[in-house]
Amino acid sequence: MQKGIIGKKLGMTQLFDENGKVVPVTVIEAGPCTVVQKKTVESDGYQAVQLGFGEVSAKRVNKPAKGHFAKVDVAPKKTLREFRLADISAMNVGDILKADVFAAGDHIDVVGVSKGKGYAGTIKRWNGHRLRESHGTGPVARHAGSMGACSTPSRVFKGKKLPGHLGAERVTIQNLTVVKVDAENNLIAIKGAVPGPKGAVVCISDSVKA
Repeated sequence: MQKGIIGKKLGMTQLFDENGKVVPVTVIEAGPCTVVQKKTVESDGYQAVQLGFGEVSAKRVNKPAKGHFAKVDVAPKKTLREFRLADISAMNVGDILKADVFAAGDHIDVVGVSKGKGYAGTIKRWNGHRLRESHGTGPVARHAGSMGACSTPSRVFKGKKLPGHLGAERVTIQNLTVVKVDAENNLIAIKGAVPGPKGAVVCISDSVKA
């Protein structure tokens, strides 16, 4: 069965496996998530469930959202995300999903918004090379280098790797492994790094590759 849940990134730590090796893990507070809406092929043309995560005061919710939550008699949620799952027959509006939907050893994909790095140069943004800082190079060791040809085409080609805004974009990290699940505290320890800063909202679902 396909699974999905919304969580909040708490930070990184390390665990020891059964062989005594150190495993770097990212800890996610996963759930509890409430099923707010159930979409079916008959009514919407596809099947999916909308999950809500995080409590929010009713006065901070606009009127359309208030009506959306009131319609299904669910308390307002701070974050809403939709998961297209192969089988949603067992899920109903109002159901609570917790971290124990996943188990140690599961392969997952994690979606989040990466850390914003602001305006960055070509070396940081595209892993470009520096120039040799030997005699005659001048103060351009970290510059972009040649922009292209001269009179033809008399312009910079689209897509050239130049300085610009770096980070703060949706990122999917595929095929990570669940190391440990603490169902009592709704925590999931995932091997490796997860996009976003501490406190960022992430979506965890079954891996599409593994």
